[in-house]
Amino acid sequence: MHQYNTQELRQQDGQHHLHPFTDTRELGSNSRIITGAEGIYIHDSEGNRILDAMAGLWCVNLGYGRQELVEAATAQMTELPYYNNFFKTAHPPAIKLAKKLTELAPEHINHVFFTGSGSESNDTVVRMVRRYWQLKGQPEKTVIIGRRNGYHGSTVAGASLGGMAPMHEQGGPMLPDVEHIAQPYWFGEGREMSPEEFGLLAARSLEQKIKELGVNRVAAFIAEPVQGAGGVIIPPESYWPEIQRICDHYGILLIADEVICGFGRLGQWFGSQHFNIKPDLMPVAKGLSSGYLPIGGVLVGDRVADTLIEQGGEFYHGFTYSGHPACAAVALRNLELMEEENVLEHVREEAAPYFAERWASLADHPLVGETRSLGLLGALELVADKTTLARFEPGIGGRCRDNCFNTGIVMRSVGETMVVSPPLVITRAEIDELVRLARESLDATARQLGIMD
Repeated sequence: MHQYNTQELRQQDGQHHLHPFTDTRELGSNSRIITGAEGIYIHDSEGNRILDAMAGLWCVNLGYGRQELVEAATAQMTELPYYNNFFKTAHPPAIKLAKKLTELAPEHINHVFFTGSGSESNDTVVRMVRRYWQLKGQPEKTVIIGRRNGYHGSTVAGASLGGMAPMHEQGGPMLPDVEHIAQPYWFGEGREMSPEEFGLLAARSLEQKIKELGVNRVAAFIAEPVQGAGGVIIPPESYWPEIQRICDHYGILLIADEVICGFGRLGQWFGSQHFNIKPDLMPVAKGLSSGYLPIGGVLVGDRVADTLIEQGGEFYHGFTYSGHPACAAVALRNLELMEEENVLEHVREEAAPYFAERWASLADHPLVGETRSLGLLGALELVADKTTLARFEPGIGGRCRDNCFNTGIVMRSVGETMVVSPPLVITRAEIDELVRLARESLDATARQLGIMD
């Protein structure tokens, strides 16, 4: 096994590496150096084995160490390591992957535009939506409505579509003609009414915004089936049917951001299928390749694709690595393995029900005000008082996250909400371990706060 000089690596990291979503000054030379992984576990340079309950960044769906994906990349890089899809050219991996994705997608989706990431996919969505309405003779329909606390990437367009205030504050002027409405966050914003009532209220804020702006200006609504980076916010059952009704009634495009929910996270190929909605556009990435190589795309419904193809001429948009052959080959093999190993059935029938049961057992912890899960997504709401559900001062989530790492598990903090998104191949025994380590991390946090001995 390779031996690493942890101190030297940390020093070099602190001197030269600007990390994403990190206070680099606060980090200093104290980064945790990840050096290996297998199954649902990662290893650091000091020999610690850590259960990765976040599947990397919501993406390592098949787990680490899948030699089949390494072999797919090697074979493709040997034959054709790179070529682009610009200017009337294509290559077999991109063609085959596009065909496969449309076979898995709802029947009204028959085209794919490839990108390198979820952020690039959402940039592409903006271009497609506005071009679509131009071609329809309604160029004034440029406004895209998203949700407060939604996340659609960190490029200028992605951050604009998302509704995260700290990103907007740092980014200067955001993309024009993007508006935001309420999120369906019952625990945080709607406990004075039933979840069903709140779901309808949150959904109808879309209709209010359309009327406020004028339907002649509104192009589309974008949202994640389940908000991921916003805190695993699972909408009440009343929410998505009402959103679909509103989009249909006003004729605006519906964009389901499937970057996190896509490829099995909720036990279906796409989160849209779980909620029985019919999106016009579905940005994807992450689980498409189980994170082994960077690739994303936009699955384009017939309503939009037919217009772009028949009326649009050349679409002046694309990326050097759109449909990169090695990335596409790995993604295709990843999807094939998911089918061969019945991963969706495992999630739907075995892992998710057991995870829901075990995750809910954490509700008795003194720091936990609510547990919730759907598929293999879970959240814990940290509270200072279990009776009033009063929150802690900011910072407790970050402290709990650090305790998780020290305990031997990766969980993510979103403010005072702890979230997980484990690999889809997780077993019952590993779910038991995940919940045990989560409880130990909560205990460590409670001891620091003087709540437990």
